[in-house]
Order: sequence, then structure tokens, then C-alpha cells
Amino acid sequence: MIEFHNVQKTYRVARRDVMALQPTDLRIESGEVFGLIGHSGAGKSTLLRLINRLEEPSGGRILVNGEDVTALDADGLRRFRQRVGMIFQHFNLLMSKTVADNVAMPLRLAGSYSKSEIERRVAALLQRVGLEDHARKYPAQLSGGQKQRVGIARALATEPDILLCDEATSALDPQTTAQVLQLLAEINRELNLTIVLITHEMDVIRRVCDRVAVMDGGVIVEQGAVTDVFLHPQHPTTQRFVLEDEAVDESEQRDDFAHVPGRILRLTFQGDSTYQPLLGSVARETGVDFSILSGRIDRIKDTPYGQLTLALVGGDVEAALTRFDEADVHVEVLR
Repeated sequence: MIEFHNVQKTYRVARRDVMALQPTDLRIESGEVFGLIGHSGAGKSTLLRLINRLEEPSGGRILVNGEDVTALDADGLRRFRQRVGMIFQHFNLLMSKTVADNVAMPLRLAGSYSKSEIERRVAALLQRVGLEDHARKYPAQLSGGQKQRVGIARALATEPDILLCDEATSALDPQTTAQVLQLLAEINRELNLTIVLITHEMDVIRRVCDRVAVMDGGVIVEQGAVTDVFLHPQHPTTQRFVLEDEAVDESEQRDDFAHVPGRILRLTFQGDSTYQPLLGSVARETGVDFSILSGRIDRIKDTPYGQLTLALVGGDVEAALTRFDEADVHVEVLR
């Protein structure tokens, strides 16, 4: 659906060039939820806004569904943008317009919808986001979560192929964030809509994305399926994001393990194996004793997973490692 070929972006700041996005190749598949994560200044917002040319690339080509977006003239760009919805961090609603009028705005600007078509479309969209009873209210009368739902309805007004989410949940509380992410996941499944979202929170990526790219200093430093990147991070930036998500202090954890006897392993379970009573059977078969040093069981989108850090003492540790491998459990030897 979206392809970047050697795309870069440079800004002129104080009479010098600042590279916000290094030459980048990227491919986003049709119908997937693709996440971009990075700290402030990593270049993720620049990359996102290049897709619909809210930012103009300094070089390279951007293809959307086979069409070279970088070659479009003003009329072609206007027509293209009708196929790309966008949700903003701070909602960007027109405060003097009602909820219904905010959602209707893209349809009126398109100029190809009758009044009755607009009314039907707006009513259906407000029902879709659970705001059918708020059509005549103004944004000031809504909560943050409700405002973002209006933003989602507005972004879907012209039936786009792509939905861009610019930190769409960072201004919301955790409970409202979960509700908005659930709504985005439902929209993705029901409409087969390609969603690209940026965030600085790994939990957002874990809840809703299929694949993720991690950015640092204008460069994609790691990318892949969320399960792989989240459970087995390779780059130091990714590792920091995962530790922040787990609220783990790596130095303290390392100091704690220094006083623990035995072999220390990190086991990663995915899918059905997450809930199997494997540890008990391995302990009985191999005679090892184990202590659980840390652990978690959760979900990455629809996939259950578990990670346990164990200390193994006594018995046949090598046989235990073989059993874990046979059970398709990923084993990382920490010590």
C-alpha cells in the first residue's frame, strides 16, 4: 500500500540544514496496522506527514497503491488526500461547529456529495463511533475521548484507504486510550483499512499493531512483526522502550540476579504454549529446581504471550533446555 524509496527530509534551521529523516526505504502492507515508535525528535512525525505530503520530501519517491505521490500536481494531491484520513493528537476540531458539522466538513469540501448523502453518512459515522446522541453538541461539551472519536469519524468521512494517526492517544487517560485503540482495531478489521500510527508508548504498539518500526535520530533502527520486536528487541533503543513499558530498571535487575545461584534463563512463550503447564513437567522429568525471578503474561494484539526469568539449580539443566526447545519455547541464557 505504501512504499518509501530512499525518502529523506531536510529542514533549513538557522542557516544550516538539519536532516530530520535520513534516506529511508519502507514498505507498509495493505490492511495492516503499522506503528512508528520513537522518542521526541526521532523523525516519526516527519515520516508520517510525508505520506500525505503535509511535509514535502527533500528526496526520494513515495508510492501509495502504486501511484507516485511525489509527482502529483496540486489537483492530483487534493484528490489523493481525500483517500487519506488523519487523526491528530489534539483533535483539531472546529470549536464553533457542532459535532455533526465537524464530521461533515470533509464531505462538504469534496464538493461531490448531496446534502442528503452527507446527512446519511454523518449519522452512520457517529453511530459507528458511539456518538449518535451528541450530533448537536459542540466540542467544548465533550470529553477528550469523545473529541477523539469525533476526529476518527471525520477522518473516515470520505471512505479513505489509509488512516494516519499522529499521536492519537497521547492526550488521553489510560482507560480512554484503551477504548480508542479498541475502536481503531475494530475499524481496521471491519473496513480492511491500512492504519499508520505514531506513538512514544510501546503499550500502544503492543495493543493494536501488526508490525512496527523503531526510529532514532531520523533512522529506522529496527522493524518487524510486533511479537518479534517486542519480545526479542535487538537495538538498544528498542530495548529501552520495552524496559520502559515493563517499568523495569535494568541495572537494579542485574544487581538482583548477581546474588541468585544457578543458571538464569529467560523463557518466551507464544500462543497456546503460554498456558501449558510446562515448567512442572520439565522439573519432574529432569530433576531441576527453579525459582521465578520475574514474569508476565499478556497479549500482543490477539496473540497471548508469556515471559519468565528463571533460576535453575540441580538436576540435568541441559535436558531441561532441550525440553524447552522441543516445546517451541524461546530460551535466552542470561547467565
